[in-house]
Amino acid sequence: MRNISGETRNQCEEWGSGDGLSCKIRYIYEEESGVYWCEFGGGGASSMVVNISVSGGSVILQSPVLPVMEGHDLTLSCQSRPLLQPSAAFYKDGSLIRTEPTGHMTLQHVSRSDEGLYKCHIRGHGESPSSWISVSERPTEAPPPASAPPPLVLRVCLHLVVISPFIISTLLLVSLCPQRASGSDPSVSMVMTQHSHAEQGLADDYDDIITSVTTEHQF
Repeated sequence: MRNISGETRNQCEEWGSGDGLSCKIRYIYEEESGVYWCEFGGGGASSMVVNISVSGGSVILQSPVLPVMEGHDLTLSCQSRPLLQPSAAFYKDGSLIRTEPTGHMTLQHVSRSDEGLYKCHIRGHGESPSSWISVSERPTEAPPPASAPPPLVLRVCLHLVVISPFIISTLLLVSLCPQRASGSDPSVSMVMTQHSHAEQGLADDYDDIITSVTTEHQF
């Protein structure tokens, strides 16, 4: 489909040759400049249109037909008849951008502010028709999916693994404390027993000495 000179929605079969998937114009003329798009049998249309400018003059501006994505480079070429590579001045919305000696101009990392009407001029040959340059927004990247929280059973097991050493050490301390409080010290008991036996032996030896001395004295 196209919209030219006020004529809208003309099908390809009326001005070109098509096979249902493409449309070809063998000889195109200046008056066929306009907006072109495609439609489907169910009534759907393409999401973008193409602005085609046909020049009958000696200078033309070669520019991208489809919109340029934000952040990409845009290259424009100014050509004349006969095909030469002379110096060319490039304009946007009627204002001079710069002059390129090779006839090619590249805008790096374009943004939405670069959208507009462009044309070029070659001294001694004339000026090209204006061409509309569209800049499309960069598609936003979908955020990464959030990781699912661990199951409840796994979280409980992790908590048990962390706190189990503290629980075990606490239980051991509680079980050992009553035994130490109620039991006697075996080392003290053994020392006291050894002292008792030693004292008893000394007492017996003293009694034997006294008895022996008394017996000798009586004799």
